[in-house]
Amino acid sequence: MKKLLEACDNGLVLLDVPVQMLDEAVEYMVQELVNKELLDAGSVGAILDGVNQQEALAASVIGHSLAVPHVYMDDISQPIMAIARLKHGINAGAPDGAPIQFVFLFLGPTGATVEHLDSLAAIARLMSDDEFHYLALSAKNPEEFRAAIVSRISGKLAADHHAAAGTGLQYTGKLFGGLIRDVRTRAKHYLSDFSDGLHFKTVASTFFLFFACLAPAIIFGGLMDAKTGGQIGAVEMIIATAACGLIYAIFAGQPLVILGGTGPMLIFTGILFDYCHQSDLPFLPTYAWVGFWTGGILLLMAATDASCLMKYFTRFTDEIFAALISLIFIYEAVDSLVHIFGHPPEDQALLSAHYARALLSLILAMGTFYVASSLSSFRKSHLLVNSLREFLADFGPTIAIIAMTVVAYLVRDTIQLDPLDAPSSIRPSFPSDPDLQPRDWLVPVMEAPNWVKWGSIIPALLCSVLVFLDQNITARLVNSPDNNLQKGESYHLDLAVVGILIAFCSAFGLPWLVAATVRSLNHVRSLATTEEVIDKSGMAHTNVLHVRENRLSGILIHLLVALSLVLLPWFQYIPMAVLFGLFLYMGIVSMKGNQFFERMSLWGTDPQLYPATHYIRRVPWRTIHLFTLVQLICLITLWVVKTSSWGILFPVFIALLVPIRFLLNRVFSPQHVAILDAEEIPEEESEAWT
Repeated sequence: MKKLLEACDNGLVLLDVPVQMLDEAVEYMVQELVNKELLDAGSVGAILDGVNQQEALAASVIGHSLAVPHVYMDDISQPIMAIARLKHGINAGAPDGAPIQFVFLFLGPTGATVEHLDSLAAIARLMSDDEFHYLALSAKNPEEFRAAIVSRISGKLAADHHAAAGTGLQYTGKLFGGLIRDVRTRAKHYLSDFSDGLHFKTVASTFFLFFACLAPAIIFGGLMDAKTGGQIGAVEMIIATAACGLIYAIFAGQPLVILGGTGPMLIFTGILFDYCHQSDLPFLPTYAWVGFWTGGILLLMAATDASCLMKYFTRFTDEIFAALISLIFIYEAVDSLVHIFGHPPEDQALLSAHYARALLSLILAMGTFYVASSLSSFRKSHLLVNSLREFLADFGPTIAIIAMTVVAYLVRDTIQLDPLDAPSSIRPSFPSDPDLQPRDWLVPVMEAPNWVKWGSIIPALLCSVLVFLDQNITARLVNSPDNNLQKGESYHLDLAVVGILIAFCSAFGLPWLVAATVRSLNHVRSLATTEEVIDKSGMAHTNVLHVRENRLSGILIHLLVALSLVLLPWFQYIPMAVLFGLFLYMGIVSMKGNQFFERMSLWGTDPQLYPATHYIRRVPWRTIHLFTLVQLICLITLWVVKTSSWGILFPVFIALLVPIRFLLNRVFSPQHVAILDAEEIPEEESEAWT
């Protein structure tokens, strides 16, 4: 610690050293020491020869982007340590495959090795700390580099992070206790939530998530229109997405979560409409009262720390839920493309035009998916310089949408495609029932019968459970240790904000929004700084160094969604096929990092080629496969329930995953289940997946 800080205070931190080889870096650093009169110019040759001899005996490249060249000889009068951050990484055959970014040079008289051992241990801790790695890479001057060392060397912030990682679900035993704790936890980061958003990555995330939020809003709005007889449609969905998303981004504790329409909420609303239609009840007033009760119940849950029940939900349940939502996006994209090919016209003159339209739709969808996927993974490429690779990777989905839209525009006179079905004006949806008059924005809640005002609490209880699970499971996935978030959790505050928003939307006949899993996970990934590392088995995987936690991206995303209400005619130039490709991309990207899918891939893998993950090393293969099979059966069951007439019971089946998980301890060894269900992967045994 002392030597590290001395190096910073003595001006021995050299940033962005322009060299291409490790020995050039050492020579550059030694020359700087000569310039600062810390070394005698006549000893330079002997020092460089000594370093080269040590390199020949044992390479100083030890992984984590680090090299520690050293030499101890009588020509050096005092122990010296110098630090260099290289402008361009050097591939020097590190054990983890990461290029060298940092060089810590140790020099000293014979016998001074002991004085550097403490520093070497501190450096090893630092470079294995992802947050320090990110801070060191982004430091603009030696002072910021020193501040990064001070903040991380003792492990204080890392310890705070790990200590806070589970506090969000610790029961306080006090009314509003968890809510107050969430406010205090996030309040100290509130200003930094804005300043941290002043980054180029925020711009890329904003444009990607704008399309990722607008498209589902319009599509879910169209489905909602059909489910509610035209009483809630695309305009309401867009307005709710913009307003609720903006309020949530400003006031919620975890602004990385994105609110949106979800399949379960759509199903619930459709069932409520059918009941009102069969019972001759006014739908919107009934809907409003159910929403008011739901909002109140959610506020009660937030006040009583009900979200602490989520501590019984583990990776087992999270993986199944995330897999379900990812598959829904993929299924909807594929099903929509198949539907375009289906039902060819009987008129032979129109047949060729039909297949040309279908084929172009397929090309545009797959083109959007391919371009977005290829550019998003471009940061792994060896082409171009790092800044351009980062730009293309961050803006990949946006570039794909624009490129495929341009292709569709160029052939618009030859092949007509289905455009984005955006509403033509900003007004309440027009009911399909001729007996109903066009409504005002404010719902006449007093038109509901008195018994409905109180009886609505029954469906509100089911709706509250659905929102509670949807919101908190998505929040758990966002707060996963794999994402390396630093600013703390906020389950109770966020649930309270969602409850207030649902009550607000109910008064205006707007759809109820909740945390949208796929959009939220894509939001996190779009703001992440990652690196590719090679594990001991020689396989590569992506490691999240840092996520730019901020509120600006959420605010800008939903401001653009609000602006889209004015620009709705322009969005009709975007073909639906392009958005299907975007849905496919989002669904597949959100599958990455889901251990369930990774374990499923083992079913078709030669056991001799299994990656050396922490659970494969410690758990029998048979147990791994049976554990995965149980998850698959649960996933299929949830899918069947979601698509059946039992859809209103969907939240109950999600909750049943918890007792199923605990029953596994009786079927398998509890130790093996704990390893497979570990919340955080052991750092020394990082996963080995591409």
